[in-house]
Amino acid sequence: MLDIRFIRENPELVQQNATNKGYKVSISQLLSLDSSRRELLGQVETLRAQRNDISSRMKGGGVPPAELIVEGKAIKEQLMELEARLKQIDADFEIMLKAVPNMADSDVPFGASDEENVVVKTYGTPTEFTFAPKNHYEIAEARGWLDKERAAKVAGSRFAYIKGDLVLLQMAIVQFVMTTLSNERVIKSIADEAGLEVSVKPFTPILPPLMIRTDLYDAMDRLEPQDDRYKIEGEDLWLQGSAEHVLGSMHANEIFNESELPVRYLGYATSFRREAGTYGKDMEGILRMHQFDKLEMESFSTHETSRDEHLLFVAIQEYLLQQLEVPYQVLQKCSVDIGKPNARGVDMEAWLPGQNKYRETHTADYMTDYQSRRLNTRVRREDGELELVHTNDATAFALGRAMIAIIENGQDEKGNVRVPAALVPYLGGRTVL
Repeated sequence: MLDIRFIRENPELVQQNATNKGYKVSISQLLSLDSSRRELLGQVETLRAQRNDISSRMKGGGVPPAELIVEGKAIKEQLMELEARLKQIDADFEIMLKAVPNMADSDVPFGASDEENVVVKTYGTPTEFTFAPKNHYEIAEARGWLDKERAAKVAGSRFAYIKGDLVLLQMAIVQFVMTTLSNERVIKSIADEAGLEVSVKPFTPILPPLMIRTDLYDAMDRLEPQDDRYKIEGEDLWLQGSAEHVLGSMHANEIFNESELPVRYLGYATSFRREAGTYGKDMEGILRMHQFDKLEMESFSTHETSRDEHLLFVAIQEYLLQQLEVPYQVLQKCSVDIGKPNARGVDMEAWLPGQNKYRETHTADYMTDYQSRRLNTRVRREDGELELVHTNDATAFALGRAMIAIIENGQDEKGNVRVPAALVPYLGGRTVL
């Protein structure tokens, strides 16, 4: 969430930002509640001091005078009433403060819908064939790589059995990404190519928990929309919807030393979403599933380096897509589409010949200190001062979508699939599936 001091100093700016992002919040009402809260808190603190003074005088020995007892009782009753009011106003204030979205970065384009996202780069050209290209699921089902019918029998719709060569392909992608992002020389090469003067510290691979407590999910500002999340019945736990939910929260209430930053994680997790509202061709194959595997990048950095960290993540995403030989385009997301906790957002869309269009495969989220304020994740600077860390997260690969792009761009007329050169070493030298 935003710092209330920043909101007090910039009410019009914060209100306009919320409007641009499409969130209906009233900054004037929030500040009015903040004023009432601070006034009430002052009254409570004054009464607490008076109560402590009377308590000290009563401990002085002897029988306390009757008027002192009466005064102490009156203060106690008044304090109980004000503390109850303060508890309620604190709760109302927190709800309103949490509803205020993060400030959009200065270069985020204004837009009222995702149709106003801006294509800032196109890599490669749409793959051309001498035959009518098939959708990934047609090839996968014909080759025995995909069985949704039996999965529906076992778990319901939008689940799948992934089989045979498709499993091997997924594991090859995982190994390729893990090897790539844990290599300092590769990180340096990517940063140099992007013109970024950043740390070349490699990523630490992580297998995180697949569940998260309500308070931390909420602190990450990723619990909503709840109707797209899976709650564990009878438990204060949810199935996470992406690895960054459990990576970004793992250092809650902790303090980094400045020398440790940036801390970069590469999480591999099976994730779960209801995908409410999905329809049409998105229901076919493995494009949108209730259960999917994902490789996700997460980092913790100082405020001076966090924006370049975001740009490094974007450069890594481009590098990974290029290594898989997939045509793609880069979109800078507009104000209404970047999301509530984001200061900036970038999407990658891969060309899918089976749909004859670009489809989203990656997103990169720049959060500033919006998440860390509620998580209370801080850094001790070299001068001893404490401040909030900044967080970034970004997709390395959503494995299902990566395999869709490989299948559809690498298909031949017989339904064979060419393996991208970067993955050949991880498939025992095989060049065709």
